[in-house]
Order: sequence, then C-alpha cells, then structure tokens
Amino acid sequence: MTTSPVPPTHPPRGAESLTFSRRWWTYQRERFPIVAHGALILAFSFCAVSLSRMLRQEPGWPGAAQLLVAFATCFAFFLQLRIADEFKDYHDDLQHRPYRPVQRGVVTLKELAVLFVLGALVQLLGALWLNPKLLGLLVVTWLYLAAMSKEFFIAGWLRDQPVLYMLSHMVIMPLVDLYATGTDWLSLQHYPPHGLIWFLLASYCNGLVIEIGRKIRSPGDEEPGVSTYSRLWGRRVAVGAWCAALLATTAFALITAHHLGHVRVVGTILVLCLAGAAGVGVWFARHPAPGRGKRIEQCAGVWTLVLYLSLGLVPHFFKGPI
Repeated sequence: MTTSPVPPTHPPRGAESLTFSRRWWTYQRERFPIVAHGALILAFSFCAVSLSRMLRQEPGWPGAAQLLVAFATCFAFFLQLRIADEFKDYHDDLQHRPYRPVQRGVVTLKELAVLFVLGALVQLLGALWLNPKLLGLLVVTWLYLAAMSKEFFIAGWLRDQPVLYMLSHMVIMPLVDLYATGTDWLSLQHYPPHGLIWFLLASYCNGLVIEIGRKIRSPGDEEPGVSTYSRLWGRRVAVGAWCAALLATTAFALITAHHLGHVRVVGTILVLCLAGAAGVGVWFARHPAPGRGKRIEQCAGVWTLVLYLSLGLVPHFFKGPI
C-alpha cells in the first residue's frame, strides 16, 4: 500500500533546515501518508479479524483487543515494507530519483532502521500481550519480509524477471492477512477457519491490483531509469493486467462471500465497483494524458477500501444468507 513519487515543485530543503518533527512530517507526507494508509490498513485489519470471526460462525462484532493488535501489527508491517524498500532501492533512487526524502537528506537510513526496530517491538509486544501463539505467525512473516529485503538472495536474476519479481513479493500480503486473522482464530483452534484460503487468495490478488496500479504512468510522466509496468509491457497491456488482477480479486472475494452466506450483497457491491474501475482503466488506456496515470493508483486505493469493507463490515448488517 504505497504511493508513486511526486517530484517537488521547489528546490528541496536540506535536513539541517528542518526540525525533527518537520523532517518526519515531510517523510510521511511523501512516502507513507499516515491518514491515507491508516484508513486502508484499518479496513484491511478490521476485515481480517471480522471475517475470521464470521467464518467461525461466531455472532457479534470482533473484540477490541484483537482489532487493536491486528491494526498495530499490520500498520507496522506496511511501514516496514516501505522502510525495506528505502534500503533496497537506495542507490537506484539516488541515481534516478534524487528528489526523494532519504536521498535529499530529510531522514537517514539509520533513523529508518531505528523506526523499523520499534515497529518490530510493537509487533512482538502485541503478540505477547494478546496471545503468545501468534509468535509463530509473526516469525514466519518476519522471515519472509527479510528474504524479500534481500531479493531472496538472487537479486540480479530476479530483477530480470519482473513478473516473477512481482508475484514473489506479493506473498507478503496474505501472510500479513493470515497473522491478522490469527488474532481471532488462533486462541480457539490450531488451524484457520474453513474458507479462509479464499480470502487470502483475494488478498494476494489485491496486492497485484495495488502494485500494478501504482506503476502505470502516462507516457509524459515516465521517468528515466524508473521501471514501470506501462513502460515494460506497454500502456494497454499494463492496464489489461491491472483489470485481470481486479477480476481475479473479485472472483476470490465472491467465493469468500459465499462461505459467509452473503454472496449477493457483497457481489453486487464488488461487481459495480469492478465495472467502475475497469472503466477508469479503459479511459486511461485510450486517453493517456499527463497526470492521468495517477487515477489508476487512486482507483486501486478506493477498490481496496471497498473490497475489505464489503467482506468484513457489510455482512454485519444483514441477518441470514443473502
């Protein structure tokens, strides 16, 4: 859940001219907008806990403790993904995107490393407080995140396989979701509830929606040395791949909704949203004026919010299958 870089409209200011709070405010605004990301992560984590409870056929709303730990842990995970990218892409960004806050000295990699560790501490304490059984899922996700950060120790080869690169990195999404659902089911049983696999697959495909969507640009917005799917595959193919990811997400979400007994109401919402998103994609493919590629990324964010609220929130307002 990341945003495309936007070059500053004025000369960057050095870190020495900014206060501590101002430096971090600038970093979050440009690289990890807390409000926008927080809303998506809240929907993401709420859906995971709520859906797990519904799949167990447990009535009522999720518990506050489970929601708190799921949200805090997921927020830290997505922040850690951003920080890992800052380390992994530092030299490429220094060469091709020197306007980014780390490259222009607003914050340092050392400071980001400290923030990464603080996030891990929050995750660890949350698991110990809620349910120590969560440590197993937490460690598995940490290990995969660490392997991702090292490009699975085959960086040179993997970067030449962009599709495999994308598919392998998106595995982190269902892993984070599995942890969030575990705040509910793991205290009662040693295995996930029946039907959860379809939700995890929907989460995986939605990760592709976000990833492809943020790397589709208008021809006039492409930056030298910056890899995007619109440059790699061509604009129309990239939009087609994005729409295919939307369709796959919808299919797995509908199977999940079937297990919840609410396929019609959830399906109606998602199909309408899918039609709107596909329309945005087709419109952009035909009229790729400068700046319009951003609409794809914004649409992916709205789609993500609708997806998780449809599965995790909407069924609470309906009694019985619908």
